[in-house]
Amino acid sequence: MNKIYEMMPDIQGEEMFFLQTLTKGYSDDQIRDFANLYRARRKDPQMILLFAFAGLIGFAGIHRILLNQIGMGILYFFTAGLCLIGTIVDMVNYKTLTFTFNRQVAGEIHHLMNIKK
Repeated sequence: MNKIYEMMPDIQGEEMFFLQTLTKGYSDDQIRDFANLYRARRKDPQMILLFAFAGLIGFAGIHRILLNQIGMGILYFFTAGLCLIGTIVDMVNYKTLTFTFNRQVAGEIHHLMNIKK
């Protein structure tokens, strides 16, 4: 088993499988460095759900801005979450939105670590 689980036991499911595959062949030091960088940039799905919920009470789009989707965040803000429908859809799909962002972050870190080699 990859040691990434030991470094980040709170990550589970599809995200953990993706990280194990991505860090396959890493040394213990590389896994530790990767885990530290990833943990600092990773978004928690529960936090994204909470901010999407805030869109229902008037702060629509914050969750999209946190996921680095600035244009969509501004659009949600000025359209009240696309008349709340977009916000509700995002509340249902918050795990997918977050995993997509986290997968991109992991890929960037993986790329940076391969450049350092």
